[in-house]
Amino acid sequence: MSTGSDDLAAEYLPKLRRNLEDVVLDFWLPRCLDEEHGGYILSYDETGEFAGNDDKMVVTQSRMLWLFSRLSRTDVVDGDYLDEAELGFEFLRTQMWDDAHGGFYWEVDRTGEVQKPRKHLYGQSFALYGLSEYYRATGDEAAKDLAVELFETVDDAAKDHDHGGYHEYFEPDWEQVTAGTTYLANIEPDWSPKESGESVLDPTLKLMNTHLHLLEAFTTFYRATGHDTARERLHELLAVLTNTVVRKELTACTDKYDPDWTPRLDDEDFRVVSYGHDLENVWLTMEAAEALDVSTRLFVDLYESLFEFSLDHGYDDDHGGFYFFGPLDGDATNRIKAWWVQAECMTSALRMYEETGDETYRDVFAETYDFVEQYHVDDEHGEWHSGVDDDRQPVGRKGAMYKGAYHNGRALLECIETLESL
Repeated sequence: MSTGSDDLAAEYLPKLRRNLEDVVLDFWLPRCLDEEHGGYILSYDETGEFAGNDDKMVVTQSRMLWLFSRLSRTDVVDGDYLDEAELGFEFLRTQMWDDAHGGFYWEVDRTGEVQKPRKHLYGQSFALYGLSEYYRATGDEAAKDLAVELFETVDDAAKDHDHGGYHEYFEPDWEQVTAGTTYLANIEPDWSPKESGESVLDPTLKLMNTHLHLLEAFTTFYRATGHDTARERLHELLAVLTNTVVRKELTACTDKYDPDWTPRLDDEDFRVVSYGHDLENVWLTMEAAEALDVSTRLFVDLYESLFEFSLDHGYDDDHGGFYFFGPLDGDATNRIKAWWVQAECMTSALRMYEETGDETYRDVFAETYDFVEQYHVDDEHGEWHSGVDDDRQPVGRKGAMYKGAYHNGRALLECIETLESL
């Protein structure tokens, strides 16, 4: 690309590498490794002290497996992380897999005793993501076999052949749950000082969030295995994420849908735009299209419009960075800047700069990363703060039920590789 790309790489590659190695990885390793029981311990307060919850939930266990596996496939960090990845793989395989019915339990205690046995596709998606990446890193056929079994179990039990996409919430034997609440939080927790509890979501809803992470998982699974059905399903999910969940009059996405994909906009809490999910959607659908050998140029108008909405309503022009969410017809109302939102948006902005050459995205990447460096990074204790409030003060914990090293670790890794390619 241009000399501007060279300048961007020269300035930001050292910062990104320091952040990944010295801030993120040095915080989690060896702190998170449960050498006694396997898997990862992920509950830490703002100073990095253990915060009291050693239960293990499939989403974050799988995310950490993914990260350590992905790090083992890159040369942007020294050494490999296969031992750390194997610790997570073995715990998932031996302690969280349901031998009777297939699929993974939502949550177990530290030793593997089941605490929450139901199965939500949000959790299954991350398990598939982690297993597929572990297979790519190791060539371990046991990981491939388990990933294939998981994919086929989910597809048999949860695929909605009438309306498209997937039903989401199930008993351990894969009977669909149609009443009560789900394990999944309404919007991914971030700065809360407490572990998340059950949400009040109708379990029959289809969520953009779940289908976005199914797309992410199916992309990696298809790349790892070439599974024919996965290719077919990935094409469908690409259509869902670039069409069905997009409110065309706004060019912004909403999250909640009836089983037939009628958008649920009757509840004020559902009439919101999550800027982080919209822009995460941009780069994850780019990845899916590339895996399917579909040109990403087909979606550039959509991507530009999604960015325009988030920049107009959810971006801090004065200090950089993105707020959490806001209404369909106005500016951000939740003005916390969550760690994961900054991570996904800076990745997406850099990918858009690579895709279009438009310096708007270059500047958004730089300003968002500068905000992270100044306000999220904790050089004293390590890691990123969960959130930063409107007075630019840190809030929340370093590790919690949904907060490991996946969003920021992945973003730093992806941005390093993108800048190197530029």
